[in-house]
Amino acid sequence: RRLQAEHGLDLIIIDYLQLMAGTNGGGSSDNRVQEVSEISRGLKGIARELDIPVIALSQLSRAVEQRQPHIPQLADLRESGSIEQDADVVMFVYREEMYEPDTDRKNIADIFIKKHRNGPTGQIELFFHADQTKFSDLETDRTERTKK
Repeated sequence: RRLQAEHGLDLIIIDYLQLMAGTNGGGSSDNRVQEVSEISRGLKGIARELDIPVIALSQLSRAVEQRQPHIPQLADLRESGSIEQDADVVMFVYREEMYEPDTDRKNIADIFIKKHRNGPTGQIELFFHADQTKFSDLETDRTERTKK
């Protein structure tokens, strides 16, 4: 709030949500779920109060590793269903080559929009530049690589 008043803020990014502590400071796993819920609600409140977007990165539960395909679902958000409930948009990045090294989908990242309060859900394919940790439009990148 002080930074907003002194300098103005356009965006807040939290990397990552589970590293934050709530007012009770942690403890048992039941308390941790409540704590993450409190943090999630607090971030939503800050976004509304300051009228800026808040992007919060969250860890996934290990359940995604136990099924095929390994595409994340909303239920995989770790430690709290309130993350899903409070968020306006929930997106997951999935790269098949992380699980299937011999895939023909090398350098392709799928962005799954699993929740969008004011718009459509769906899937977007992007080209992933691992050397730069950068994403670009898949069709544009294919066209540029063909020209070379």
